Amino acid sequence: MLEVRNVSKSFGGLQAVSNASLVVERGCIVSLIGPNGAGKTTLFALISGFLKPDAGNIGFDGTPISGLRPHQICRLGLVRTFQVVQPFVNLSVRENIAVGAHTRIAGRREALEKAADVAALTGMEKMLDQPAGALTIAGRKRLELARALATEPKLLLLDEVMAGLNATEVRELIGVVRDIRNAGVTILLIEHVMQAVMKLSDYTYVLNQGEMIARGTPEEVTCAPEVVEAYLGHGAAARIAIAGEADGV
Repeated sequence: MLEVRNVSKSFGGLQAVSNASLVVERGCIVSLIGPNGAGKTTLFALISGFLKPDAGNIGFDGTPISGLRPHQICRLGLVRTFQVVQPFVNLSVRENIAVGAHTRIAGRREALEKAADVAALTGMEKMLDQPAGALTIAGRKRLELARALATEPKLLLLDEVMAGLNATEVRELIGVVRDIRNAGVTILLIEHVMQAVMKLSDYTYVLNQGEMIARGTPEEVTCAPEVVEAYLGHGAAARIAIAGEADGV
């Protein structure tokens, strides 16, 4: 469904993404993990059209999308959320979700009806008439998700949708993401909350210093020495292995 092939992006002398490739199959939940500053959000921006790659190719549903504008990519059915959620604080939750619906629906009444349907899927049906500015962090995260869903995506890119949530909120949102996938939306997510990565992901890619260093199931990549070192520093994998041997593991 999504094919990213040998994509690179530099900002001056900084190589943010270097020759990165990934594939997302239809119906899957795929995660992209890595340390802070690894280039994950830059890669999302390249896929969704907010940045143009210096090299490489990106295809979605058989259509080349490298260089297309975000609204053009959205019309094809690929939509992203953002780490920093910015709702229209003076509008209601219903009206905020309807903003996303207007990418597909011209009429106000129909867009508001669509907003109610999307709110039910994201657990916001009781919040529809609240002002968006009064929502908690968890509520704003759900609203960001709902507004993206209202565009009727085929593929949804979630950028740290669990960040800043407590354990209960994370568990609830894991259920929401599963429901979205079960409703027919494929998902690629950036996430630091490993509970969510482990519970949701069919497949995981690991990015470090702009390069893909590992791929596989969540269990496989979290045990890979190169991934351990990316998170914990050079030599960490060897130290952990020695400690395990000393403990008889």
